[in-house]
Amino acid sequence: MSMIAIEHLTKTFPGASAVTALADVSLSIESGEIFGIIGLSGAGKSTLVRCMNLLERPTSGSVRINGAELTKLPERELRKARQSIGMIFQSFNLLDQRTALDNVCFPLELSGMSRSEARKKALPFLKLVGLENREKAYPVQLSGGQKQRVAIARTLVTDPKVILCDEATSALDPTTTQAILALLKKLNEKLGVTVVVITHEMTVVEQICDRVAIIADSHIVEQGVVADVFHHPKTAEARQLITPKGAISEKSRIHGPLYRITFDGNTSDQPVVSGMVLTSGAPVNIWYADTKDIDGKAHGQMLLELPKDPALVNKMLAFLKSQHVTYEKEEAEYYG
Repeated sequence: MSMIAIEHLTKTFPGASAVTALADVSLSIESGEIFGIIGLSGAGKSTLVRCMNLLERPTSGSVRINGAELTKLPERELRKARQSIGMIFQSFNLLDQRTALDNVCFPLELSGMSRSEARKKALPFLKLVGLENREKAYPVQLSGGQKQRVAIARTLVTDPKVILCDEATSALDPTTTQAILALLKKLNEKLGVTVVVITHEMTVVEQICDRVAIIADSHIVEQGVVADVFHHPKTAEARQLITPKGAISEKSRIHGPLYRITFDGNTSDQPVVSGMVLTSGAPVNIWYADTKDIDGKAHGQMLLELPKDPALVNKMLAFLKSQHVTYEKEEAEYYG
């Protein structure tokens, strides 16, 4: 049974001009996996994550977490079910007047646990996120990454089955982002907690997620294993997230056909482009190149302008095929 099962979920915000933020969304997320939901601003991803714990109540459809159908629970039972769902926000949401340790204790105290028992339970979680020496520090004395670690410890202290991360690294610098993502992956492996990552950054998904769903215009347009979506994007929305628009300057002149080639973890260390050039005896133009680390292997994408001569193009493509390199013809206008 899936840890999270969303079926035909729709969310419409009423008003003079009603807005449908989510339309017929269905997702299945397995226990213990890290699942990414990615989309551009306004796509509906934050509304989706808030519908998962019913902070936003869906207009229609069902949300089942850990076997409980949340949309059908009375308010008292819903509050109890939410105790197994942790949430990490972009803005940390720490209480300024409380120390790091007291912030972690806060949800335990709200549930009726004594202060001494709460502190006893909270301390190991501060240690787990690497802040055992900062328990007496107030939020103003902590860096952004440390604040997010406190927020993660506060989420973990309630023993959740699921952690929902809503743009949890968007306010952090790149180095701190890497550290927080590594921490989330470590916690997932150590505790077996299911993690849902909401983001607009493909690099976040590539670093820690097992599977990903792409949301655009209120719909899920594509989903699958991260490496598969990266290598074989089926939709324009996936393409835009993987190889963004603007990769080629509008002032650039492209005369030959444009191809996107994709390297998997088995071919990324091979001199494929130089081999193709040597085999065909003709040069190519590299307009865009990027390398990612997915599951510990280097994966890459390139946009290449090939010669205008069809015979040379066929020779180059035959070489790529012989090297088991995925390629696809692209329209230059999309990337400009």
